[in-house]
Amino acid sequence: MAAVIPLSDASRRPTRFPLVTACIIAVNVFFFLLELSLGDAFVTRWAAIPTEIASGHRPVTIVTAMFMHGGWMHIISNMIFLWAFGPELEDLMTRGRYLSFYLLGGLAAMLAQVAANPASTVPTLGASGAIAAVMGAFLVTYPRDKIRSLLVILVFVNVTYIPAMLLIGVWFVIQFLSLGAAGQQSAGGVAYAAHVGGFIFGAVAVRLFEGGARSGGARYP
Repeated sequence: MAAVIPLSDASRRPTRFPLVTACIIAVNVFFFLLELSLGDAFVTRWAAIPTEIASGHRPVTIVTAMFMHGGWMHIISNMIFLWAFGPELEDLMTRGRYLSFYLLGGLAAMLAQVAANPASTVPTLGASGAIAAVMGAFLVTYPRDKIRSLLVILVFVNVTYIPAMLLIGVWFVIQFLSLGAAGQQSAGGVAYAAHVGGFIFGAVAVRLFEGGARSGGARYP
């Protein structure tokens, strides 16, 4: 068993504290704690159900579902990925533009998931679609940056530096190839359509949200 866990951009550092990224993480943690305390009733009420969205019911859940997660590993992995790639984009954009970009990326991801299976009654939740938009934008903006990552192979753990183009590119290919299987499942699983939809939105729309500081942080060798 092998895994690659991105930690941070080793090629540049933000020029200011990533306040919006930190606040997004805090909101996700808050919602997750509510899920733990209020149980399935809370999840059923605020998660997005594709068939309801497709029929025009409970559209607010498109937003609330972005801040909910299915378990500890789900939220931990999502927040690690957001912290690895979000700060540099927040530094590139103004904070307001970055927040708008994140929310619109999540919206695009959720609508892609609904479009892929509009008859599904399985609750859809998680920040991964919005984070996929962040990753798509990062790939387009900083493809040559080296990402400090943990390489885990069985019990072997090592810190390595992987070009963003390779790390994010391989991740996207996996999501894309898995999309067909995700569209056929009737029970819960990974929302691959949301990942692909969010990623494409981020890659296409990032230039519209740039704040003018193209360097996006201090460079490091």
